[in-house]
This record gives sequence, C-alpha cells and structure tokens, in this order.
Amino acid sequence: YLFCGPRGTGKTSMARILAKAVNCPNQAGGEPCNACDMCRSITEGRALDVIEIDAASNRGIDEIRSLREKANYAPNLARYKVYIVDEVHMLTEAACNALLKTLEEPPGHVVFVLATTEAHKVMSTIVSRCQRFNFRRLGQTEIMDKLQRICEKEGVHIEPDSLKLIARGATGSLRDAENILQQMIACYGNRIELDQVRAELGVGWNSRVRQLARSVVARDVTAGLRVINSLDSDGVDLRQFNLGLVEYLRALLLAKSRCEEALDVTGEDWAEMEGLAANARLDYLLKAVKSFSSIDFRSGNYSALPLELALLDCALSPPGGQDQPTTAKPSGVGNAAQTAEPLEETEVPAALDRESVGMAVRDEIPAVRDGAEIPNTNISHDIDSLRSHWREFIKSLRGEGSSGNLDAFLRSACDPIALEDDTLVLGFYYSFHKEKIEDAKYRHLVEKKLKEVFGRPYKIRCILVDHKPEIQSEARIHNPVIKAALEMGARISEEEP
Repeated sequence: YLFCGPRGTGKTSMARILAKAVNCPNQAGGEPCNACDMCRSITEGRALDVIEIDAASNRGIDEIRSLREKANYAPNLARYKVYIVDEVHMLTEAACNALLKTLEEPPGHVVFVLATTEAHKVMSTIVSRCQRFNFRRLGQTEIMDKLQRICEKEGVHIEPDSLKLIARGATGSLRDAENILQQMIACYGNRIELDQVRAELGVGWNSRVRQLARSVVARDVTAGLRVINSLDSDGVDLRQFNLGLVEYLRALLLAKSRCEEALDVTGEDWAEMEGLAANARLDYLLKAVKSFSSIDFRSGNYSALPLELALLDCALSPPGGQDQPTTAKPSGVGNAAQTAEPLEETEVPAALDRESVGMAVRDEIPAVRDGAEIPNTNISHDIDSLRSHWREFIKSLRGEGSSGNLDAFLRSACDPIALEDDTLVLGFYYSFHKEKIEDAKYRHLVEKKLKEVFGRPYKIRCILVDHKPEIQSEARIHNPVIKAALEMGARISEEEP
C-alpha cells in the first residue's frame, strides 16, 4: 500500500489501524476490536510484528537488504508482519531498486505500507506495484470537532473561538492542532482563554488586520503605514500578521464575488466584509491579494518594508485597474494615440465612402506595437518578388529558434528557387543546412515568418543545388583590399547591396 498526503493527515496512524485490522482475531467487518492483546500491543507500540522504519534516516541499500532478509522470517505472534516505511521518497535509487523485487513478490505473511508526503518523488516502478491512497488536509470544522472531543475527555475548558483559532493555525494538519492544544494545556492548565491562544500563536492582531484591510481598500497610505509601523513597534510577528491579512483580503475577494458559502464566518462578519468589498473593484482586490501573498519572509529579515511596499503598490495603482507604463513610449506611440482619439469624434463627410476613409486612417496612424511584424501587402506573389525581399526576410528571423540563430541556417546557405502554387522551393548548397530546416520545429518557424512578412501562407520544400555562382560586382573589381584578399584565397560569403 502507498499512502500519500500532507503531513499530519493520518498516514502513519492509518497504517497502524490497518495493521490491527489484518491481525485482530476478533475483527468484525474488517474493523479491529481494539480490546484484544494484539490490538492493545499495536496501539501501545510494543507489537514485535509491526515494524516502523524512518526512510529519512534509514535510506541506504544496506538497510533495505536487512529488511528483505528479516521479512522472510515468520511473524512472532501476529498473523502478518507489517512494515510501515515512512517518508519512502527519501530512499536512495539503489535502495528503491533493491526493494522492488520484494514489493512485487512479497512473502505471504508480510504487508508493506509505504507513506510519503511527496508522491512525485517516489519511483514510478514502486508506485506501479502498490495500491495508492491519497490523504487530504482536514477542514476546520473536522479539526474543531476532534479537539472538542479531546477537551471533553481530558476535562479542559476552552471556548469554541479558541478551538477555531487553533484549527485555523494548524492549516489542515490534525497532528499540528493536537500539538498546539497540548502546548496550551501545558502552559495554562485546564482553563484556556481566547487571549491566551492568541498570545501563544502570535495572532492577537485581528483588529489591526481589519484596519489595514480598510486602508488598502480606501487607498489610504497614511493610515496603512501607521498600522504597519505600530505592528513593528509592538513586536508583532509580521509573517503571521501577513498570513492573516492575506486570508482577510481573500475573504473580501469572495465577498465581492458573492461566494458566501466558501467562507466560514458569522453573519456580522459577512455583513462587514460585504460592505467593505462594495467600495473596491474586483480587479483591485485581486491585485491586493497578489501583492501581499507574494511577500516572502523566509529570508529571516522581518522588516516592515515588504508590507509597506505592498501597500504602496496597491494604493498607487491606477483606479481603473490598468497598469501605468513604467518606461517611455516611442514617439510614434504617442502620436498614434493622439491621432486615434479625435478620429472617433470626427464627423465623416457624406461624399466620402467607408473604404477611402479607412485607407486614409491607415496611412495616417503609425504602428503602435513595437517590434511587431506587419505583413507587406504591396509585395507581389511571384518568385522574383520573393527573391528581391529575401534579405529582409532573413533579417526578420534573427532571434528565432531555440538558440536564436535560425537566420544563420538560411543566410548565404540557400536561395528561393521556384514557387509552386503555395509551396516555396528553397535550394540549399549544403546538406547540413537543408536537414536543419527540414526539421519540423524549424520548418514551422520559417513558414510562420513567411506568412508574417509576405502576408500569405507558404509551405516550403528543401532541395540540394550546386554551389552559388560567384558574381563579380563592381566593388570587388575596383576595391584593392578586396582584390588582394581574393588573390590570397579569401572567399566572400555575403555581400550587402
């Protein structure tokens, strides 16, 4: 069996229950009785035939070889020997391979239970030999119910709001919730107050979470900075505070979306959130959640600066939800915008038809997309026109391809030979360049760029041709440097017009 899931969700506990179920002599319907000697010994951790192994510290091939040898021995008292291997993803590759044969054909008296928090790291050959069960995080209500039963059994008096705060701090891990409750009992005895839980968890700042959230929604930088600096002065754990703030902003986002069922809050809290969310746009709340949730306190520097920057980033964003430009636009862009605005309000004379007006507008408005390829509609679609614009096409390929050098495979290595309907025949002088362009990845890029540059889709077909004949230009004949280089054996690979 393979048990996968986050920490504290009951994987090892379920493995022990499984060990009791297969070994209990008094089981009914697969459920152990929890009263016999075998069940009690497994519960108390003294059963000889239930072996728990921590793969994080016993991860080598020697430990797995020892496990394989001991697995062949019959169980002492139980019906089955149960091996519980925790954090199995920590085993080395050699250890996993040594375990494969035993997992595939285990002895009849052995049951293996593998537990892991990172199932993606377990070798696929091991996963394929196991029955996989996925464990999920527990909800706050489930954790609160379990803690309430523990408190009633132990005689601990605690408020429901305190249990809710502990369940929220456990983030779905029942083990963490029980550990927090145990610490609270050890510190404060059998009567636990809400303020004590807040102080222990470092979350006695709920009112200031709401204050900062109101400042974010109102774009009140002054009030927001005062709240943040008061937190820093009072020594509040800024990481925990930020977690609470992100959770509250998320609640506002859900309130704005009218998803009341997704929040476990009182009617009064919901009314407050709904009223606050009504004063902000949905995209602005989304930006606020992103800004504060991206703060990383793991570096150990608990300065208030990240919170202040996130506040300013939200408060100074444009009200319409559009980002302000951070770099200067080319002059053509500004002219285009200024030209385009009055065009919408200008009244077109009746004597002008739509086509002539559209052509005039296209002639006057420059391109606003920097670096965008605009098809040249003036290029006639014949082989001579393609040849005359071939150098422009090669230059447009610069930066394309996985290495950014797709243009190098076409420059001086081929020429357009013929145009057969929508198929462009390229003649290559070397098989190396021909094979590269015939690759599906490069062929797609070339055909895509042909459509962008020439405004018409083309397919390409590659053939090998004789070497390109050298043409004696005027520059070669009259330039003494070129003449001397050619006499010494140099060869001109490319000549700019």
